[in-house]
Amino acid sequence: MSGGLVQLLPFVAMFAVMWFLLIRPAQKKQKATRQMQSDLKRGDKVITIGGIHGTIDAVDDSSVFLKVSEGTTLQFDRQAVGRVTQSI
Repeated sequence: MSGGLVQLLPFVAMFAVMWFLLIRPAQKKQKATRQMQSDLKRGDKVITIGGIHGTIDAVDDSSVFLKVSEGTTLQFDRQAVGRVTQSI
């Protein structure tokens, strides 16, 4: 009985190490990204995951409209926003 438990202990320890070094930080980053994307508002300067820089002109439920130059507005899904560089 205790021999089987001793053999199982290294696997439990490896899982715990993987959890705290890989899985947990990735989940925290995903949560922060989702929060950032849900907090987007007009006037925020953002960079999309494709590298396009722009200012949010309008926001609806699932997409944002970026003004990238005078007279040019592009529509993106909220998930396409990689980071906010300047928030109002």
